[in-house]
Amino acid sequence: MNRAHRWLRLPVLVVVVGVGAGITALTGVVRAAPEPRFTVSTKVGAFEVRDYPALLVADVTIGGDRNRAANQGFRVLASYIFGANAGGQSIPMTAPVVQARPGADVVAVDSPVRVRAAGGAWLIRFILPGDYSLQSLPKPRDPRIQLATLPPTRFAVVRFSGLARDPDVARSTADLKAFVESHHLKASGPAELARYNPPWIPWFMRRNEIWVPLAPASPP
Repeated sequence: MNRAHRWLRLPVLVVVVGVGAGITALTGVVRAAPEPRFTVSTKVGAFEVRDYPALLVADVTIGGDRNRAANQGFRVLASYIFGANAGGQSIPMTAPVVQARPGADVVAVDSPVRVRAAGGAWLIRFILPGDYSLQSLPKPRDPRIQLATLPPTRFAVVRFSGLARDPDVARSTADLKAFVESHHLKASGPAELARYNPPWIPWFMRRNEIWVPLAPASPP
């Protein structure tokens, strides 16, 4: 290869290396936030049945449509862990951020638009690091934030990528319900949307999940 051809190939190599480095960096960001530990008793493709231990959580309930509630609730809870608390303490960020409509499904499978128009409240939840307890956590300055310990829970879970738009959430929720029924499991509460990545992560690298809590008597 002559010198001119070597120089022509150099920009292409720089771009390839740069993209590869960027993907590596983004992958590091995606994996940076710790997650609660769990065990998997069943795995079928994108579906799993997981057992979680007792979890310490911070919850806030926000009115409005799903996206607005998610954004506002995230800001409220992020302020708490970044120091808006009685001790001015910084609490490590974890994943996922969970969203659910108390007493109902994440979205109505048949008509997510109707759910958005109806308004109502959404619960937004941070799962807090396991080395804290209710006694050691600082008190939130925002009275809307509730701290609690959830009991050990078994969840049916399906994973999907993308921006978690309403049709995607509805489709995944319906798929998970079909999985639960086909495996003779029994749901014990509403479905929850779990999102793992910050907004600057490209859509194709984002990890989302639908969780459905299962009755304790459900077989693995």
